[in-house]
Amino acid sequence: MTRTVVLLLLLSGWLVWGGAPDGEQKLSETLLAIVEHYKQRDPVGVPGAPIPDPLPIPPMNHSFSVGKMNFRDMQLYGLKKFRIEHVTLDVAALRLQAALLIDVMDVLGNYTLKTWFSSAQGPFTVKLSGVFVQATATLEVLNDGRLEAQDIAMDVTFKDMALDFQGLGFFASMFQGVMNSVGAFVFDSIKPFVLSEANANIRREVNKQAARMPQRFPNSIAPCDQVVAQARSMVRARGYDPYRVKALNTSLGLADVQLTHTWLYGAASFHRTRALVVAMRNNTLHALIEVGTQRLLGTTHWEVALVSGVLSRAGTASFSVEYLRVQVNASQSMDTRQRPRLDDLQLQLGNVQLRFDGLGTVDYVLELAVNVLPNLLRYQIMDAIERPLRRKIQAELDKVDVERLIQENAPKLDDPDGLAELTNLL
Repeated sequence: MTRTVVLLLLLSGWLVWGGAPDGEQKLSETLLAIVEHYKQRDPVGVPGAPIPDPLPIPPMNHSFSVGKMNFRDMQLYGLKKFRIEHVTLDVAALRLQAALLIDVMDVLGNYTLKTWFSSAQGPFTVKLSGVFVQATATLEVLNDGRLEAQDIAMDVTFKDMALDFQGLGFFASMFQGVMNSVGAFVFDSIKPFVLSEANANIRREVNKQAARMPQRFPNSIAPCDQVVAQARSMVRARGYDPYRVKALNTSLGLADVQLTHTWLYGAASFHRTRALVVAMRNNTLHALIEVGTQRLLGTTHWEVALVSGVLSRAGTASFSVEYLRVQVNASQSMDTRQRPRLDDLQLQLGNVQLRFDGLGTVDYVLELAVNVLPNLLRYQIMDAIERPLRRKIQAELDKVDVERLIQENAPKLDDPDGLAELTNLL
């Protein structure tokens, strides 16, 4: 499971950053540089990200009460100096939401100011502080099974703006009154251009790389649900369905209760019950998956006896469990020297209903069995599944050397045969 997640991250990186043209750094080298980059305490930007910095801005004009301004030779600096606030990927819906923070962005260029009585010209700077970028992107499975990026919705806001227009001369004092409107005009004018360029460039790069992927996906089922279907077959192959539950021996006041030879049927009927989410926050990847079963059936041997041994009853019972849900929350630091860990494991068990076989005359002991056994069965099943599952997941995570897996598999991204091998491993 963890290996699959690492391979998915490798392929995601391949899609997002794209293949390097001939003569440039290989994609495997870029990904390994990203691994090293995130070993820093405060990583800024991402190595190899296809973001132009500076970004040339087309000329524009602005008219106001005292005259007209022309802006030319403009460049936008700072796009690569972002910090990732959060990224959330809904794997089933193939939808990604991201938020980036940029401390400072600068627009540098030249201006010309003309009024009815004079003119001025010179360089100018617009400094934007506390820039916040939000983006939502989706992938769609086409009829032929290829992935294609759809339109990317983006927005940019900022906290503060500072303007510096040199060469205004005696216009400086007059210009103070319209300075804010000029700054707002500059930002509002370059914003659609920047967002349009980012949308077109990212879509072009993602679709170019998606077209090279040998893997094809059905458009009738989410790709992650294919993985769940394969996991169901694995559960059956390893003999976990039916599942033998550990015997339970307990004392309830004056009575001793035993539940033995308890079997649970239907564990391999699980399916995804909520969105499979992979998120990045505080330079840590978090994965949340929840699966649930259909109705489970089972059988058990029971025995209830008074402590004195005067009265006792034994028999068999069949039971049903409305559902079983398992939610796993695991995390992996972007510093791949650290091992993944299990953050939380939650189990939910639906209503348990019992049917006793061969029940004789109802007396105190049998009444106790009818009232108590459903809750004891619930405890028995939860205890038999939760603790072993928690230990098993963490034991498997402890074995994973994420950095080694990335180093071993990254070169496969550089050629079609290796990429085909990587996708087949999923």
